[in-house]
Amino acid sequence: MTRHALLAGAIAALAALPAASETAPKDVAFAEGAVATSLSGVAGDPESGAKIMTTNAKGNCVACHLIEAMPNVQFPGNIAPPLDGVASRYDEAQLRGIIANAKMTFDGSFMPAFYKTEGFIRPGNAYTGKAPEGDLPPILTAQEIEDVLAYLLTLK
Repeated sequence: MTRHALLAGAIAALAALPAASETAPKDVAFAEGAVATSLSGVAGDPESGAKIMTTNAKGNCVACHLIEAMPNVQFPGNIAPPLDGVASRYDEAQLRGIIANAKMTFDGSFMPAFYKTEGFIRPGNAYTGKAPEGDLPPILTAQEIEDVLAYLLTLK
């Protein structure tokens, strides 16, 4: 066998391996509100996390939370706790759980569940006035949860 054939075989074998293990929203294991393991199996990117936190169609955390570390936010929220120093108040697992579904930590929280697909009581099927059929997609992907987490962990 030539080196090229061996290389091609190795590349094909690697391509057949599953990607990093991603946890589906309904399979997330909460322990007292905390989620101990990564949802995506890939480390989060703080820069992407900051972008998600300030993007209206994504997390938009700044609509409710004040973050002094983000001075360029035009209309920072003040109806939820400030996030500066949040990594000193909560550990990684606790923060992951809060981002995924804050209601698992804080009963009655108005923070949306960002990684949930079922069990909703309010969303409707577009503008039909009817309940949605089937599961809804999560607001954030598993990797986006990890990215927001990575940014929050910089806020000590």
